[in-house]
Amino acid sequence: MITARGTDINLIPQHAFPRKLILRAAAQADAMITVCEALEDELVALGADAAKVTALRNGVDLTLFHPAGRDEARAALGLAAGRFTLASVGHLIERKGHELVIGALAELPDVDLLIAGAGPEEGALRRLAESLGVTSRVRFLGALPQARLREVYAGVDALVLASSREGWANVLLEAMACGTPVAASNVWGTPEVVASPEAGELMPERTASGVAEAVRRLRASPRDRAATRRYAERFSWDATTQGQLDLFHRILAARRSPELRHA
Repeated sequence: MITARGTDINLIPQHAFPRKLILRAAAQADAMITVCEALEDELVALGADAAKVTALRNGVDLTLFHPAGRDEARAALGLAAGRFTLASVGHLIERKGHELVIGALAELPDVDLLIAGAGPEEGALRRLAESLGVTSRVRFLGALPQARLREVYAGVDALVLASSREGWANVLLEAMACGTPVAASNVWGTPEVVASPEAGELMPERTASGVAEAVRRLRASPRDRAATRRYAERFSWDATTQGQLDLFHRILAARRSPELRHA
């Protein structure tokens, strides 16, 4: 069995030889899993056997990520009372689109931003914030362990994910499990995650202005944090785990039974 994640399908197959190897592996596999339906469709479009492909989305740890202690989280982060604060979480690389979130602050003068993550783009992102005159409203937190990330998710008013490519972004569900709505780019599997108003908003376009518009929509129609948490509870790991077990049992049964294998 093979699991296909985002870059495996939405980037690497653009190159001829890796695409040939991926399709060879797909032909030899008994089954394939993708983390969202958008990747399942793309894998089949590449030439994989649709009958072998199953979409089993990622889940979220609902015990680790929870909404309790919001006031304590804001105090620990040093967030100013009454200031609307965003978080952008992920490696500091071009694909994650942190520069678009920083750029949106130019249109959102009363909004602050926390950036959690480390990577090669940090210097460029700091220079961008300085050039836009928003340095005082952007704070770089560096790479954080998941327990500290929970504090960030619980404390901020919204998570922004401006990625150019995502299979199934875990940070979206992690934020929602903490009661925090999201503003996300409308790419690949993300619309399958942000599929209800209580989850948040999809950006009308993947630009700084698109980020700003999604944030304005969140502020104009505040989400009930308890409803956002309930939405995330639909994505526990239990259903995904059961789907994997069911698939394993079908593969093993087919290998034991020639009739099933050729059905």
